[in-house]
Amino acid sequence: MWVSDITYIRTHEGFLYLATVMDLFSRRIVGWSMDKNMDKQLVINALLMAVYQRQPKAEVIVHSDQGSQYGSSDYLAFMKAHNLTPSMSRRGNCHDNAVAESFFATIKKRIVKRNIYSTRNDAKAEIFNFIEMFYNLKNRHSHTGGVSPAKYEETYFSKLETV
Repeated sequence: MWVSDITYIRTHEGFLYLATVMDLFSRRIVGWSMDKNMDKQLVINALLMAVYQRQPKAEVIVHSDQGSQYGSSDYLAFMKAHNLTPSMSRRGNCHDNAVAESFFATIKKRIVKRNIYSTRNDAKAEIFNFIEMFYNLKNRHSHTGGVSPAKYEETYFSKLETV
């Protein structure tokens, strides 16, 4: 199961929107997209990255809130074409997507820290480094037994190969 959500980062050029797709198994961010527009293409691009990275062979449930981006015909068609099944939170209940919200709280606490970035490119660079160089590779999670998402997956799949 994957979860997806959108947040915003303040810059002096305006907001930078970040859409992510997290694999609940390992808490790894498997897809993300950043843009100045919070539209359906933002979430489709994040989902495209997740599909490209994971190449799922079986159906995957993708949970999100009820934002218009997630209900768009293009997004739903993309999901159908890639054997993904939509799941949506109850209206106005952010707790239904708590894991995605928790990731955004972490990113804002660790790197944004109420800063306003000079440019969107400055924000993009820092967010890229946080996700790809720290969060997925080094950040420890209680859900994964105190190891990073990458290490958790590596250990899990190496055990499968030896069986």
